[in-house]
Amino acid sequence: MTPRLSPGAPPSGSAGASGWSHGAHAADYEARVDMARLRAGRWQRAEQALAAAGLDAVLVWKDENLRYLTSLRPQVIAGKSGVLNGALFPRGGGPVLFISGGDRDRAEATMPWIAEFHTIPILEEPGLVRHVASEIIPDVLARHGLGAGMVGLDLASKLLMDALTDSCPHVGWVDGDAAMQAARRIKTPEELALIEEATAIAEAVTATAAAHVQAGVRECDVAGEALRTLYRLGGECPHVTTPFVASGERMAPPTRLATDKLIREGDLVFIDIGAMWNGYFGDIGRTVVCGSPSHDQRRIYRAVWDALAAGIAAMRPGATNVDVAAAVRSRAEAHGLAQHFLRLFIGHGIGCGSNEPPYIGEAFPGAASVTLEPGMVFAVEPLIWIPGIPGGGGVRLEDMVAVTDNGARRISRSAYCEALLA
Repeated sequence: MTPRLSPGAPPSGSAGASGWSHGAHAADYEARVDMARLRAGRWQRAEQALAAAGLDAVLVWKDENLRYLTSLRPQVIAGKSGVLNGALFPRGGGPVLFISGGDRDRAEATMPWIAEFHTIPILEEPGLVRHVASEIIPDVLARHGLGAGMVGLDLASKLLMDALTDSCPHVGWVDGDAAMQAARRIKTPEELALIEEATAIAEAVTATAAAHVQAGVRECDVAGEALRTLYRLGGECPHVTTPFVASGERMAPPTRLATDKLIREGDLVFIDIGAMWNGYFGDIGRTVVCGSPSHDQRRIYRAVWDALAAGIAAMRPGATNVDVAAAVRSRAEAHGLAQHFLRLFIGHGIGCGSNEPPYIGEAFPGAASVTLEPGMVFAVEPLIWIPGIPGGGGVRLEDMVAVTDNGARRISRSAYCEALLA
């Protein structure tokens, strides 16, 4: 992991380039990431984003915004994202944590940077939602001088929104997620160091999966071995809740989860599982082959590999996400395969959010053109598939890339498949 910068040291776009990869974030024999400085830097960026958006505060419920503002690592219950925990972040003050009763005692005992805690129920049952909206949140807003402020929300059910509007009639409730996206867009050196470590864990997860690819093994077996490595190394969770291991014809079209399909000789096998560590994601994807590939499989693989390289080369300050997408598609066109892309974006921002704006290659109207700046981090992941090829004709390669003053830096180091590049 990258050592903590000394006070006054200039931020570097190459934070983490030393390649240090330690399993813990504290040691007495060397300086590592200063977590207090990490939190201070995130709060500063959030303050700046709120000021630019004309907001007095944000009330957040999304997992990535909650982690960014409070560093809470909560128990995660499937299907309950956005209804378990929240935080109020007022300009000029520290975050206030609205927390599930199951995590309250532990958080209060171990998170001294949070000065104010309020226990809340799961925000689903109507009477409980109305209680929180009428008896807890208004009092907190009033104590922080926000009874008539402009408060941004990132996520709220219709019931919660209506209840807050009724109980806080003088508060201007507006969108706050755009401001939080702006805050999270440029990573501090400390954030880059944590992303570096998350990427290292993700690569170990991917290497484990690739090592277990052989004829007669099921996709779910490969995913299971990979997840064992994830948790053994201290990862919090995979990048995708449904680990993506797809083999043979299951990659044409892509089946984006691991099934009980048996991997066979000649199958292409795509692995996309990733890792979260200390609240940050590493997202790695590799396609390997079971046995020897066909000519067609090599052709598709090389086109994706070449397109990925072109996209990374285009990721320099001043370029836009539109420019990067054009570079990827142009190189695929040179291989005669541009019409075979998956109908999905071909890259996404990443940090506390597993997928976050800006997106590269989003085809829907309204997609933003964003100028790249040092400190942005992306996962770039072109996927091309052709039906009807024995063993499958679907290939994706995915790398973690940081934008620096000098251009792109590939954070991920995992090798590409030599047999498919031969």
